[in-house]
Amino acid sequence: MKGLKFAIVALAGVVLAGCGGAEKMKELPQGTSFKVTPNPLEVHANKVKATIEGTVPAKYFNKKATLEITPVLVYNGGELALPSKILQGEDVQANNQVINYEAGGSWKHDVEFDYKDEMFRAEMELRFVITYKDKQIPFDAPQKIGIGTMATYKLVDLDPKPVMLKDKFVRVTPEEKEAQINFVIQKSDIRKSELTKDEVKMLNDFLLDAAKTSNKQLKEIKVSAYASPDGPETLNDKLSKERGKNTDSYLADVFKKGKVTNPATVSVETTSEDWEGFQKQVQASNIEDKDLILRVLSMYSDPEVREKEIKNLSKVYKVLAEKVLPELRRSRMIAKVDKVGYSDDTLKYMVENNAYDSLNVEEMLYAATLVDNVDKKIEVYMKAGEKFNCARGYNNAAYYYILNKNTAAAKAALDKIPADQKIPAVTNNRGCIALMEGNYEAAEKLFADAADAGNEVKYNLGIIAILKGQYPAAAEYLGGTDSFNQGLALLLSGKVDAAKNTFAKVETAKGYYGRAIVGARMQEEATTLDNLRTAIGKDASLKARAKDDVEFRNFFQNEAFKAIAE
Repeated sequence: MKGLKFAIVALAGVVLAGCGGAEKMKELPQGTSFKVTPNPLEVHANKVKATIEGTVPAKYFNKKATLEITPVLVYNGGELALPSKILQGEDVQANNQVINYEAGGSWKHDVEFDYKDEMFRAEMELRFVITYKDKQIPFDAPQKIGIGTMATYKLVDLDPKPVMLKDKFVRVTPEEKEAQINFVIQKSDIRKSELTKDEVKMLNDFLLDAAKTSNKQLKEIKVSAYASPDGPETLNDKLSKERGKNTDSYLADVFKKGKVTNPATVSVETTSEDWEGFQKQVQASNIEDKDLILRVLSMYSDPEVREKEIKNLSKVYKVLAEKVLPELRRSRMIAKVDKVGYSDDTLKYMVENNAYDSLNVEEMLYAATLVDNVDKKIEVYMKAGEKFNCARGYNNAAYYYILNKNTAAAKAALDKIPADQKIPAVTNNRGCIALMEGNYEAAEKLFADAADAGNEVKYNLGIIAILKGQYPAAAEYLGGTDSFNQGLALLLSGKVDAAKNTFAKVETAKGYYGRAIVGARMQEEATTLDNLRTAIGKDASLKARAKDDVEFRNFFQNEAFKAIAE
């Protein structure tokens, strides 16, 4: 029995002697160092990337041993072991990094992993296992090298901006109608045949309808009476005035027969010799010698000389007397009417009392803007979409659904618009839905396709850029919005002063939280604590975040901070 005990002790001695050098590696000597960069770890685009570095002092690393170094992220509710770094001694036959026994050495190891919200408060540690002659010797305790995970970009407001499509409602629609009465040469009386022309009858109806319809206003009736530029000027002057007077009397008779008691005033103007009209008629004609006639008009300005020179062109003058001059002996009657639409009060009343079904599409779209109740707005817009197959109606309903975070209803509304209708506002709003659903890649493509929809698209692309870790681009997109997201993009770009100025314009809970982060980065205790207190007062849910947010790591032991965040 004594011999057996001796044999066991002797065997144990051999084993310890064989592992002795490797066992000593568990005692890290002076000069050993480990660090992780960045520290705290940082999350960008939902990824954490870090570089771990170490220094091994001389006469430490056993020539026949290997050392497996495993980075492990320990967080609330779990841990994540990352790929290991393996170092080996000079006599080990493998392809790992060799650490020289006499000189020691340094090593570097890059790690990357997907972020989960549970990792917000975490620690990075290194765990070591020595392998020596097929035996594994773990270290007694890990080495802690990193504290926390900075996920500041996750504060981004996922508040994409939808785009409305405007109505084309016009309250006052101008309408105009014109008719012409022609006269016989050197006559001013109105022939019955002229009054039966379609254009004259249509003008009469237009005038009477305007006078008798409550939502129409007869703005102007103008008579322009002319004489042709042939014959004595004094006669032509008399003719043009009589033609104007007779036309005015005719219009008064129209109103009288139509029983209009308060007709609009008729303004009459006369032109004794219509050379301007003559020139236009000749220019528009196919008269053989029209260039010659126009040359005469350009050469002479005196009416009598013009008339004489043109009459000298006997063949040409005959054609003019038959085709041009009769059209210049006329009175033009021009009526202008304003058609006045419903007032704002009437439209609002119709909507609020569900009496808007008779409205046309533009009136309906405009009426929706007059009510304050969002559900009623959506109702009217959807009605416009359904009744008139109107993309603007469906789009504007989706606009309010998006603002209310009702992505399913917004998507259903936009799905009623045919996909082949390439409307930038609709495309932008589809991007908003994709963003709110977490489909960032699809959202970015839709926003890019909606570039013409307005500045809202730039804001939305700014959100995407933050989510992708493209902070300078995000700051560019969001420039001028004075929003929390703009401040966040500037902060993440390292422009702390600019971020501070922007956050100062944002009165939301996150705005004050952003100011607190700026204070922490600038090591301003009062700025940090005062703004954090205000932020949590506006949104109590920020307390839990602040308590574990390594942006405030320098305040974790501060009693005032604890009183605010714990």
